[in-house]
Amino acid sequence: MSLSDTPAPLDPAGKDHGAIVPGGVRAALAEPTRKVTGRWVTGLVLVNVGIFTAFFGPINIFIGLQAISIDEANKEAILSLATACGAAVSMVTNPLFGALSDRTTSRFGRRSPWVLAGAVLGSAALLAMSGAGTVAIMVLFWSLVQLGANAAFAAITAVVPDRVPVPQRGRVGGLAAMGQTLGVLTGSVFGAVVSGNFMVGYWLCAAALLLSVLPYLFHRDDPVLHKGVLPRFRLGVFLRGFWLSPRLYPDFAWAWLTRFLVNLGNQLTFVYLLFFLRDILKHENPPAGLLVLTGTYALMVMITAVGAGPWSDRVGRRKPFVIGSSAIIAMAALILAFFPVWPGALAGAAVLGIGYGAYLAVDFALLTQVLPLAADRGKDMGIINVANSLPQVVAPVLALLAVTSWGGYRSLFMTAAVIGLLGAVFVVKIKSVR
Repeated sequence: MSLSDTPAPLDPAGKDHGAIVPGGVRAALAEPTRKVTGRWVTGLVLVNVGIFTAFFGPINIFIGLQAISIDEANKEAILSLATACGAAVSMVTNPLFGALSDRTTSRFGRRSPWVLAGAVLGSAALLAMSGAGTVAIMVLFWSLVQLGANAAFAAITAVVPDRVPVPQRGRVGGLAAMGQTLGVLTGSVFGAVVSGNFMVGYWLCAAALLLSVLPYLFHRDDPVLHKGVLPRFRLGVFLRGFWLSPRLYPDFAWAWLTRFLVNLGNQLTFVYLLFFLRDILKHENPPAGLLVLTGTYALMVMITAVGAGPWSDRVGRRKPFVIGSSAIIAMAALILAFFPVWPGALAGAAVLGIGYGAYLAVDFALLTQVLPLAADRGKDMGIINVANSLPQVVAPVLALLAVTSWGGYRSLFMTAAVIGLLGAVFVVKIKSVR
């Protein structure tokens, strides 16, 4: 290693004080200052579209339809089991693959190999899942979908703090949120197009996931991490790195907790929406109704995400946006709770989209500003992503209890509102970001 390639130390706050050597080993760990290009951002957005199609097409529609085909009398329990097991896999694999990508020394960069491998595995598992005829096989392959898709998601999430300067992160976060929302909408479109044929739906999701990563991989900006830059791998140190002390990194801890609570409230609102349309609103075509609601939600998310993200960049503030959007998300759940009719569902979907779009864009930017160490961005963003996946474990359990034991869907949506409001309250505890 030459003297110019010797990395300068990183301080405890994750700031990189060394000069950036273009194409050298420092480029992988340096704090980004060069604005990213529109072509690079487009690739990033498309990867998010594919991953979220693979996540939410099955979660919102196809697993539910498959559960009905296996055992209609126990469809809620089957859906809860499948989504909870998949989310449990996600909780482990997202930070794990993020940490592994931090140490990857491939000539193709640190993140790109995991984006490709994850997309291939996730697509193959979706194809296999389409033929599952038992609960056990369905759960097994859904867990493999989560394994692959989360490997890709951990890597593509980490490229933002890797490559995007702080003043541009609100805008990029908003566009990434738009891509995620388009993925949710695409899954709903697939559900409406296949008219209940979940097998074809899984094939479409697999194709979307695999094809979505190609533009990013062909135009990636993923500097190589050369061997010897990081300390030698030691399993004990590697495993201990997944614990970040709330005492040493309080802002990171509060940011994680608020994201978990807001996502839990949002997931509670969505988890049984297909069954809500079918059993409570008596909608004549629940998948089509879900498409309308998802489309309304998605439109509002995209409008507010692409607006709120750059706005927060301009004013240099994140917390007021996060607090306000969390309160709006809670309001949407209350609309669904007290107006269980089709117009109420439409209004709830619109309000939820307004709140969640602003939240996704600005909270993502906030999170990238509280990461402890530059060398661990993938692992730390993976830990943050647990706050996205853990609600998928908790929400089905809470939803099942609410619907079967706590008074039905009104109790479910009121629980979602209260939890979302708690997320808004705890944002004020973050001190290093305004």
